[in-house]
Amino acid sequence: MATATGHTEAIQASRVIGTEVYNTEGEHIGSIEDVMLDKTTNNIMFAVIGFGGFLGIGEKFHAIPWSSLDYEPARGGYVVPFTKDQLKAAPAHDINELTGGDGTKVRDASYSYYKVPPYWV
Repeated sequence: MATATGHTEAIQASRVIGTEVYNTEGEHIGSIEDVMLDKTTNNIMFAVIGFGGFLGIGEKFHAIPWSSLDYEPARGGYVVPFTKDQLKAAPAHDINELTGGDGTKVRDASYSYYKVPPYWV
């Protein structure tokens, strides 16, 4: 079954990881490093976007609500509706913080910051 934008509802995580991410101005933001799953609700908590740093040193990770990403075939990547300034000011985490407290602290901060309706309520 297809979504409203014509995409399929199912996709392999291995196809998502490594996909480039852009903002609506067409600026390259980073790439999807991982996808965090909520095992208790069977939902995707957030996409982990890595940007900054060099060769893995100093890189910070941003939790982006999954529903905020829209795949654009022409660009070959996902587009998020956030400006570069919004993304720079967003909460950033090291890789260990992403799963701390079952990931809910990072998830909640992300959905709150980006003003995305939570899927878990």
